[in-house]
Amino acid sequence: MQHEQEIEARERLTRLWLAAEPTVNAYVFAAVRGFHDAEDVAQQVALTVARRFDEYDASRSFVAWTLWLAKSRIADHYRKQGRERLMFSDTLLDQLADALSHRQPERGARQEALERCIEKLPAKSRQLLERRYEDGSSMEGVAAAVNFTAASVRVMLFRIRNLLAECIETELTKETP
Repeated sequence: MQHEQEIEARERLTRLWLAAEPTVNAYVFAAVRGFHDAEDVAQQVALTVARRFDEYDASRSFVAWTLWLAKSRIADHYRKQGRERLMFSDTLLDQLADALSHRQPERGARQEALERCIEKLPAKSRQLLERRYEDGSSMEGVAAAVNFTAASVRVMLFRIRNLLAECIETELTKETP
């Protein structure tokens, strides 16, 4: 019985984290100078969220809670760097967290629209996107895999991204009452 509860708690944490992660990353990357430092802080936030998940009050916003934890990790980062002052004031960080937590539902709708639009693409277009963005292949790597030039792959991906942007806007317009 306890094992099932642990599994349910992990699944709940995973669902909540996956929904909140883009917002948390946006917050951290806006507040921390340097890509690698921001990446390290974002990982620390994820670890802190996992370690402290049992403290989370489900009646509150998970995103707001994670942003509150992120603010602490950002402050820790700057203390370790030997900087007494943060790059941003506490007030500005609070305002940023508030703005991002209110955008979370919009981000979810856009992500869902993107997923629906990708499903509508021809298989070859989805394959190009997968090779480039999921596998992380370079343009040259994608070109070699599909037997095209890098320039033609760039053009195809540009067109696919434009189609996706148009499709997303159409999908979001359908959802708006």
